[in-house]
Amino acid sequence: MLLPGCGREAEAPDPAASSSAPAAPPAVELISRDVLFGNPERASVQISPDGAYLSWVAPREGVMNVWVAPIGDPDAARAVTADTARGIRNHFWSYRPGTLLYVRDSGGDEDFHLFSVDLDSGENRDLTPFAATTASVVGLSHRHPDLVLVGMNDRDPQWHDLYRVDLRDGTRTLVEKNEQQIGQYFADGELQPRFAMRSRTDGGSDVLRRKGDAWETFDTIGFEDSMTTGPAGLSDDGATLYLRDSRERDTSALFALDVASGARTLLHQDPRADVSDWLADPVTRRVQAVSVNYLRDEWTALDEAVRADLERLAALGPGEVSVNGRTLDDRTWILAYSAAESPAQYYRYERAGAGTLTRLFSARPALEGAPLVPMWPQEIPSRDGLTLVSYLSLPLAADPDADGKPDAAVPMVLLVHGGPWARDFYGYSGVDQWLANRGYAVLRVNYRGSTGFGKAFTNAGDGEWAAKMHDDLLDAVEWAIAKGVTRRDQVAIMGGSYGGYATLVGLTFTPETFACGVDIVGPSNLNTLLATVPAYWASFFEQLARRMGDPRTEAGRAWLTERSPLTRVDQIRKPLLIGQGANDPRVKQDESDQIVNAMTARNIPVTYVLFPDEGHGFQRPENGKAFNAVAEGFLGQCLGGRVQPIGEDFAGSSIQVPAGAAQVPGLEQALSTHAGEVRQ
Repeated sequence: MLLPGCGREAEAPDPAASSSAPAAPPAVELISRDVLFGNPERASVQISPDGAYLSWVAPREGVMNVWVAPIGDPDAARAVTADTARGIRNHFWSYRPGTLLYVRDSGGDEDFHLFSVDLDSGENRDLTPFAATTASVVGLSHRHPDLVLVGMNDRDPQWHDLYRVDLRDGTRTLVEKNEQQIGQYFADGELQPRFAMRSRTDGGSDVLRRKGDAWETFDTIGFEDSMTTGPAGLSDDGATLYLRDSRERDTSALFALDVASGARTLLHQDPRADVSDWLADPVTRRVQAVSVNYLRDEWTALDEAVRADLERLAALGPGEVSVNGRTLDDRTWILAYSAAESPAQYYRYERAGAGTLTRLFSARPALEGAPLVPMWPQEIPSRDGLTLVSYLSLPLAADPDADGKPDAAVPMVLLVHGGPWARDFYGYSGVDQWLANRGYAVLRVNYRGSTGFGKAFTNAGDGEWAAKMHDDLLDAVEWAIAKGVTRRDQVAIMGGSYGGYATLVGLTFTPETFACGVDIVGPSNLNTLLATVPAYWASFFEQLARRMGDPRTEAGRAWLTERSPLTRVDQIRKPLLIGQGANDPRVKQDESDQIVNAMTARNIPVTYVLFPDEGHGFQRPENGKAFNAVAEGFLGQCLGGRVQPIGEDFAGSSIQVPAGAAQVPGLEQALSTHAGEVRQ
C-alpha cells in the first residue's frame, strides 16, 4: 500500500581487526550476484484462454520483454515486445484471440499505461495514451472478447473515470464519469459495473450498488474493519458477490452473498489468519478453493471439481504451488512451484484422467545445485503478548545440519518488510539467499500493523510508528540473541519503504541497538511524506491520517514530527547506507535528500546511492545488482561477512553516489571507471 525493495563489493575486512569477529564460515560456493539478481531466464508464465499459446517474460538484448510460443512447442518462442529501457514485468491475456496485454511505466513514475499486442500483425498499441495517467484494469470478459474495462485518471488525477476500450482499434467509450469519488469498481461478465467502494472521511468505507444510473449504499464498513473487509469479486452472472469480512470476528473470512436476497453463506474461515487467496472457475468466476497463510500457505477445496487437482499438485514437493493460469475450457493449467531453497519452476498440467504434469522450465536454472538454504517459520512473542510470525534463514556456518536450530552464532540482518500494511511470507527470496550465502542469518518479522493475521493485529500498529511497531523488531532481535542465532553487537537492520523508515528509526531512536543500517527508499520526514503522496491515493488518505497522524491538524503534525527520524538525526552513531530512486512517486527523493543533508551538515558519515531512472525500489536488474554490490561491501565492513568484489556489477546501471563513496571500500574506484546508463 504505502511503502512496498534490496548491494556492493569490496575486499573483506581483516577478521583479526575485531575480537568479536565471527569464525570464518565453512567453504561454501560464493553465489554470484549476477545469478541471484540478474534477469531470470523466464518468468511469469501464462496461458492464453483458448489454450493456443504460452507466454512469459524473458530477456531480449538484456531487457525483459514478453515472449509467446505455441502451447506444444515452447522452444519456438518469439519476442512480441521490444522494450529497451526498464523492461516489462506484468502481462496477461485478453479473451480476444491472439491479443495479450501488458502494463509499463516510465522511469519508475508509476504512471502505468496499458498496452495491447496483436500477435498476427505484431502491433503494440498504447490503450491509455495520455500524459500523467495511470491505468486501472477493472475487467475482462469471455462474453465480450474485444473489450476491456479500464479506469483512467486523465481528467482528474485523483479519481479514475471508467471506460470500455475496444481492442480492435483502441477507441474508448465512457462508461462512467467518476464524480462520486469511487476508489474501486466491480463488474460482471457483461462488463457492467455492479458494485463499487468509496472511502469515508472517518476512515471507513461504503460498498455501493448500482441502481439504474445511480449508486446506492449497499453496506458500510467501519474503520476498524477497513483493511480486512471488502468485496473480493463478482460471479460472471453478477448474482454472487464475494466478500472478505472481519466484522463480528477478528480474522477475515470469505462469504458468498446472494445479490438478490442478501443471504450470506460462509465459505471459509481460520482463527489464525485472514483468507489470503482463492481459485475461481474461469467461466463462472465462482470460487472453488480458498487459501489461508499463517506460517505457510494452506489450500482448502470448496468445490469437488478441483479437490483431486489440489491433492495432485500438493504432491509436487514440500514447497508451494500457485496456479498462474487456466484455459477457458479448464482442461489445462499453468503452475509455478517453488520453495525457500528452490526458485520458481513452471509446469503444464493437463487435468484429464489422473492428470498429467509436464515440467516446462525453471526461472533461474543457474541456481540449480547451488548451496541454497531453507527458511524456517517462527512464532516470536512480543513483550506485550502478541505473536510475531517470522521467518529465519541460517547460513551453513550457523546450521550445517539444516535443522533450523543454530549451532553457532553469526552476524544477523534484520530484514524489515515495507507497507507497513503488508506481510512477509515463506518462500524463495534472492535477498535472503544472498545474505545467508555471505554468512549472515536473516530474520524477517511480521510486526504489529502487518496484514494477514486479523484486524486486531493490524490495528495494533495504529499510532505506533517508531513506538510499539519498533518494539516488536527489538523483541525479535532479543529472541535471536537468546536462541544463539547472533550476538548483540552483530545485528544490522535493513529494509525498503516502511522497512527503510524502520532502519532510520533503528539508528535514531535506538542508536546503540544496531551495528549499521541499510535504508532503501525509506521516508525520513513523515510530514513531507504525507504532503506529497500521489494524487490518486485520495481514496486511501483518510486511512493514512488515522493510522499514522493527521497532517491537517496541529496535534497530528506534532506527532508526525516526533516520530520522524529526521528529528533525531543527531543521534545517529552507526554506519548508514541509503538507496533512492529519483522518480519515486511514493517516497520522493527529498525524503533521502533531507536526512543526507542533515547528516552532512553535522559531519555524520553517510553513503547515499541514487538512481535517476528508478522509482519506489529498483526494477532494472542492472540497478538492483549495482545497489546490492554496494550493500554487500557495506555489510562486509560492518559485520565481517563474505564480500564479492564489485567487478563488472555496475555495467548498464545508472548508479550515482552523491555522498560517502569513500566510506565503502572499493566504491570510489568502481565509480571512477563507470559511465552511468539511464533508461526511462
